[in-house]
Amino acid sequence: MKPNMDRMRSGFLFFYVHFVTEVLCFFLLGRYLGDSVQMWLIPLAYDMLAFVPQAVIGAVSDRFPRLPLGVIGLVLMAAAVGIFPLSQTPWITLLPLCIGNGCTHVAGAEATLRSADGRLSPSAIFVSGGSFGVICGKLLSKTAMPCWPLILLALTAVPFSLLAREDRLDADKKSPLPCASFQYSNPRMAGALVVLLSVFIVVVRGYMGYGIPTSWNKTTVQTVLLYVTMGIGKAMGGVLADRFGVRRTAIASAVLALPFLLCGDRLMLVSLVGVMLFSMTMSVTLALLVSVLPGAPGVAFGMTTIGLFLGTVPIFFFKFTTVRANCFVIAALTIVCLLAMHFVLRRDRKRA
Repeated sequence: MKPNMDRMRSGFLFFYVHFVTEVLCFFLLGRYLGDSVQMWLIPLAYDMLAFVPQAVIGAVSDRFPRLPLGVIGLVLMAAAVGIFPLSQTPWITLLPLCIGNGCTHVAGAEATLRSADGRLSPSAIFVSGGSFGVICGKLLSKTAMPCWPLILLALTAVPFSLLAREDRLDADKKSPLPCASFQYSNPRMAGALVVLLSVFIVVVRGYMGYGIPTSWNKTTVQTVLLYVTMGIGKAMGGVLADRFGVRRTAIASAVLALPFLLCGDRLMLVSLVGVMLFSMTMSVTLALLVSVLPGAPGVAFGMTTIGLFLGTVPIFFFKFTTVRANCFVIAALTIVCLLAMHFVLRRDRKRA
């Protein structure tokens, strides 16, 4: 068995790549959203173009392991940033930006899943980097900073991506099926049903993420705290799942999050605890899908991003206007997710 830090390396490497990815994307999105006519069209198009193709990109990555997808993604996003000052038409830059985003995400998933020996921590740490990048990109978009420093930022992530790619290739050399150690789904349940329920959980959790009542969030500092808490929660979910078991961590965090989310609308600290606990469940569905598709972790990851897109789509067309309605929906959806996780997750092995 590889030393623990070797398993974690790809997670930390792609934490930075993911951070850079979201800085680039949300910097450009923030600059574009000054156009009130396209205020809702641009984020919707971004979500669709960045999330939905990742299953296809994942299939390509599974088939061609030596393809440097992370580097390709960084180059595409750097090109999008470079095009921005030359053309203020968002649709010209959105395509390379979104495809680049998808490439780096899939590359991160491949590296962190294949080299993890069945652990969730590396992929959870990789995913958590996005929350920090989103808030940094949003804040930078409101400044007068030119675009060229972000092109240099993208280039700094290239060595990190290449190093993590070596972890993936090493894992593939040592085992023809490096993700076979992911065994978290209920073995008595049909694989197709596990996939459907797992994607359903992603859809529900994606929708819930936008409905959490946070009327306390009125300042830049509070917004930063919100995104930092999300990032910490995502990383902790994987770490605690490896320590205490995926099923225990997923169900406990979902149950404990509910009262904090429902009571934290005007209480920042209470709400942040709920957000952190809520975010801890994010890595569980990926582990479930990889358990069913151990030979195609790229496709499995792409299914989670499609679920996220489906969960966010209703937000663009309909929102609950009262805290009471939001709380009712969050409570109902949490119960649905708990029931789904109860049936779809394998019982945790006894700890030594």
